[in-house]
Amino acid sequence: MLSPRLHHTLALLTLFYSSTLWGLFWYPFRVLESMGVDGLTATCIAYLLPALVVGWWYVKDLWQARAHWLWLLILGITSGWSNVGYVLGALEGEVMRVLLLFYLSPLWTVLFAWFLLGERLNRLGWAVIALSLGGALVMLWQPDGKLPLPANRAEWFGLSAGVTFALSIVAGRYLGTDMSNGAKTLAVWLGVTTLTAVGLVFAPFQGGLVVFTGEAVWLLLGLSVAIGSVTYAVQFGVTHVPASQSNVIFLFELVVAAIAAYWLTQERMDWQEWLGAGMILASSLFSGKMQQNDTPSATKETRPPSNLLV
Repeated sequence: MLSPRLHHTLALLTLFYSSTLWGLFWYPFRVLESMGVDGLTATCIAYLLPALVVGWWYVKDLWQARAHWLWLLILGITSGWSNVGYVLGALEGEVMRVLLLFYLSPLWTVLFAWFLLGERLNRLGWAVIALSLGGALVMLWQPDGKLPLPANRAEWFGLSAGVTFALSIVAGRYLGTDMSNGAKTLAVWLGVTTLTAVGLVFAPFQGGLVVFTGEAVWLLLGLSVAIGSVTYAVQFGVTHVPASQSNVIFLFELVVAAIAAYWLTQERMDWQEWLGAGMILASSLFSGKMQQNDTPSATKETRPPSNLLV
């Protein structure tokens, strides 16, 4: 048995591990696309493989949790789209803009938690909402006077992924600690696989028949191993690290993504986007302290907002 201090340290390391990889995952998906493997196909395979190879280990846990089938279904579907939206958005648009729109998720999380779980905001919570909305308005502001909305499909993917991620967090809070991390992990894998499979049925082989080269196969295998490990690492980390602390750690993903985007794609952001980004990041830093302490949900151990892209 690990000591509590070592257990906590291990949980912190798993969160940094997860944040680092999710700040880089967009790049191998772009490489695969350049090899002729589109985003939907790559995502489906990357999540199907760990579900087939490791998922059987968690089938019993998932079956024992069947009484919560509705919330498991919500977790699977919302986690599925948050992952798919991240990949498709990063493939089509600017990585940092897509990720920053995704990081509006604390705003959606608190709204869903208020509506579905009865959580109430404190004064800081209302300030966080105003700050995150203000950051989005600044970043998306159009000089021609048009509404400050996402400018293209990739940015809509990022925004919608953040919304569904927030709903997946609420589902995780509802399920609490009564369910094993393995059952939730398998629900996420199955959710992503099912959603991408449906997408492939309605939009099959958009670029023609997919031909897997040897390099593509090895890259998909490595990506599957990384995604499988990160999925469980996130579930383990957020179970043992306070919400306010995990929120700060997960912002490390943006740092990794910004450096990677600079060196790998030469992406740049202007001053308006940096200002909006700073406001969104600041709102995420305080998102773990948005609820009043006397709400019923605050008295239970709940899952903190985390990059449950996995």
